[in-house]
Order: sequence, then structure tokens, then C-alpha cells
Amino acid sequence: MSTASVLVVEDEQEIASMLTMALRFLGFTVVAAATGSEALASVAAHTPDVIVLDVVLPDLDGFEVCRLLRATGTRAPVLFLTARDGVEDKVHALDLGGDDYVTKPFDLNEVAARIRALLRRGSEPPRAASRSLKAGWVELNQDTHEVSCGGQPVRLTATEFTLLRYLLTHTGRVISKAEILDSIWNYDFQGESGIVETYIYNLRRKLDDTSQSLIRTVRGAGYLVDKS
Repeated sequence: MSTASVLVVEDEQEIASMLTMALRFLGFTVVAAATGSEALASVAAHTPDVIVLDVVLPDLDGFEVCRLLRATGTRAPVLFLTARDGVEDKVHALDLGGDDYVTKPFDLNEVAARIRALLRRGSEPPRAASRSLKAGWVELNQDTHEVSCGGQPVRLTATEFTLLRYLLTHTGRVISKAEILDSIWNYDFQGESGIVETYIYNLRRKLDDTSQSLIRTVRGAGYLVDKS
């Protein structure tokens, strides 16, 4: 994993240099880009394993870069760097195909941990369990990575798919936010449960579950998906 390639897209030279040096020290191969246009060209030339993408760039913003990458078939996970911590911005990032986000100012160890988590998620072997998971009006196919809601296809990001699969394989019991963080992101977020809440919010919105009848919140305990 440490030999994986990372594209760092950041226009602030000091931050870009700090990230590049730290990730190279950890063993990653790092390429840097300072604009959205440079990022698109670099992805085409180097096919990175992970893209660390700033939102505010001098030409195309990070959201538009991500949209263009997904539209042209790039499947490398995208970790957004953003100073915006509002739910709307985070949901917008996920809708465009982003896989994770970290807000500025950030800790280098946290960025590295999130990159490793994204790499692990992409290298997980297929599971031998039942290939189709269902709950309520939602069905998930583990072989094709397709999700349907009331018979209609739903487009999820890789992280959203992984989270939904985890919830559907643990129906009938309450799953705490800490357990979700440990199982989906594979490292300690030091009590940062906001990322779980954001992803759950987005799943509910995409799965037509704004009434929370599918993914139920158990106050003070976590989330519950009924077996039915």
C-alpha cells in the first residue's frame, strides 16, 4: 500500500509542499498539481491510486474537477480538502463522486490515515456471503455493485456503497457510530462522528428514506436497519 501513487491537487504552495513531502516520507509516490486543468492532465498521464483534491482552485474548482473525472470514467477515490464544513458542501462533494473529505486546517497523520483507508477499501476481496442484500425497498448487489430503490437504480459513491452494505449485513441490531467509523474507515477518528452523520444523511436522501423508516436513528446508541 505504501507504494501507491497519490495526486495532490492544491494551489497553496506551502500546503502542497508539506503534503507532498509527508506522503513521500511515508512511502507514497506523489505527483502534485496546482490547478484543476493540471489535475485532469495528470490523472490522464499518471492514473493515480488516490486523488487528494482541494476545493478552491484558481481555474476549475475541486467539485468541477471531480465531476469531470467521474464523467470520463476515472474511478480512483477522491479525498476532498476543504475549508467549508457545512453539511451542504459535504453532501455536494459526495454527490459528485467524492469518497471522503477532511476540513482545513488538517492533521497530516489524519490525511495519511484516510488515504490508507481508501486504498484498503478498494483492495477488499469479494465476500463469500449472500451476493444480494435487501431491506425494505432497497436492494444491493455485491457482485455488480448496483443498488436499486423501489426497483429504480441508485447511484452511490464507493464509500456510500460500502456503508450501505455494512448496514444491510448487520440488520436487526443497533450499530454505533464508533463501530461504523472503525469498520468503514478503519481508523480512529477521535470522536469525529460528524462524518458518519453526513454519510447517513446522504444515504437516506438517495434512498428516499427522509422519514427514517429504513435507516432508523436510535438516540444515544446509533443506527438500526430492520430485517424486514
